[in-house]
Amino acid sequence: MSLHAELQALSDNALLARLRPLPRGSTERETICEILVDRYAGLVRTCVRPYRQSPEPAEDLLQVGYLGLLKAINGFDPGCGDSLAAYAQPCISGEIKRHFRDRRWQIRVRRQDQELLLEMRAAEETMTQQLGRTPDDRELARHLSVTEEDVREARRAYQAFTASSLDAPLSHSDDPAVLADTLGQDDPAIAHATNIQAIHAHLGELPEREQRILMLRFYGNLTQEQIGDRLGISQMHVSRLLDRALAYLRAQITEPA
Repeated sequence: MSLHAELQALSDNALLARLRPLPRGSTERETICEILVDRYAGLVRTCVRPYRQSPEPAEDLLQVGYLGLLKAINGFDPGCGDSLAAYAQPCISGEIKRHFRDRRWQIRVRRQDQELLLEMRAAEETMTQQLGRTPDDRELARHLSVTEEDVREARRAYQAFTASSLDAPLSHSDDPAVLADTLGQDDPAIAHATNIQAIHAHLGELPEREQRILMLRFYGNLTQEQIGDRLGISQMHVSRLLDRALAYLRAQITEPA
C-alpha cells in the first residue's frame, strides 16, 4: 500500500497526531496536509461564499482561505479538542478578513469600518434570502446592532476599497473625458526654478568651466549645442558636465542640514 493510500485511510485526529512531530518539508507531512486540505476544501468555499460580491477575485479569496486552513492544520492540537472543522472555520474566516482589511484598502480607513463592511456583506446576503429583497440601511443596522450612521459610514468607506483607474470615463457620452484629464501635471517651470535656486546658492563651489556652462544655460538661455560651440567641446560633453553640476547642486539644497 502506498503512503498516500495508508494515510488516506486514517481519521483527521490520527493524521494530525502523526503530523505534529514531523519536520516541515518532509514528504509525509506534505502528504498529510494535502489530504486534510482536500477533506476541508468545502469548508473553505463556505467561508469564501459571503464575499462573492466583493471586487476581489474568487480564486484569490480561495487561495487566502486555503492559507487559513493550512495554518489551522499546523496549529490544531488534537489533545485539546476533537474537531478540526470547528477550529479551522474561524481561522479561515479570520485570514480572509485580514486579507480585506490589510491588503485591499487603497487609503487609510478605520479598522472598525472595514470590519463592519465585511459583516454587512454577509448580513445582506442572509437577509436578502429571508426577506426576498435587499434590506435597507435601517434593517441592516438593527440586524447588526449598530446605528444607521455606522452603516452609511461603512458604505462610504467602500469607496476607498478600490481606486478608480485614471482611464475611467467621467460620463457616458460617445467621447467622454477620463479621470486623468482632470489631474494636474508636473510643471517644468518648477524644476527650472529649483535649478536656478541651486545655482544661485552654490555656484561658487563648482569648477570654473561648469560655472560658465550653468550661467550660459540658465541665464543666457543657450542650448547645449550653442554652449559647446562657444567652449570648443561637443554637445555630449556639455550634457555630461551639466548633469554632473546640477546633481551636485541639487544635493546641496536637498540634504538635511
